[in-house]
Amino acid sequence: MAWDRNQMAARAAQELQDGWYVNLGIGIPTLVSNYIPEGIEVTLQSENGMLGMGPFPAENEIDADLINAGKQTITELPHTAYFDSATSFGMIRGGKIAMAILGAMEVAENGDLANWMIPKKLIKGMGGAMDLVAGVGRVVVVMDHCNKQGESKILRQCTLPLTGQRVVDRIITNLGVLDIEKGGLRIIELAPNVTRDELHAATEARIIE
Repeated sequence: MAWDRNQMAARAAQELQDGWYVNLGIGIPTLVSNYIPEGIEVTLQSENGMLGMGPFPAENEIDADLINAGKQTITELPHTAYFDSATSFGMIRGGKIAMAILGAMEVAENGDLANWMIPKKLIKGMGGAMDLVAGVGRVVVVMDHCNKQGESKILRQCTLPLTGQRVVDRIITNLGVLDIEKGGLRIIELAPNVTRDELHAATEARIIE
């Protein structure tokens, strides 16, 4: 049985390490804040100018002025700090963020990432993705393994415009966990009841054993 969005986010939360500063991208990665393991203290950063994001609010806790980079309402913590986006990107470009957990449209077997646009479709801009993949210590991608047409999103080469070259370290999909290594991808973990053959069949990129 493949993981659903929340299970993927919970698995991604296992990548967090105590004391890290972490950026969560738009989409499934935002759910990671709800699954931070007990005993792990991490500080979540949002590139719109917030350090120390809490989990999503209950209905009676919603504050329309507290939003993440994806315009979703969030909560603050006792140590939360606010600042302008220039300071926020200074943290990212200065290597102060240990890890980014991002969504993607495509990932190539060499770690190339495409997650900001589909040609001929209306976009609002790249956002912080290009700076994040260039400036953080580790990049973990969380996404569905295949698109709505059933085609693999993990490819030999990306077909969409790149956000960054050779930047992805680990991919977490609804089928399992794969690491980018020299020569291809290595299977680290399979989702429950997903076989290696099923993951191979759903992956265009080369998988090394």
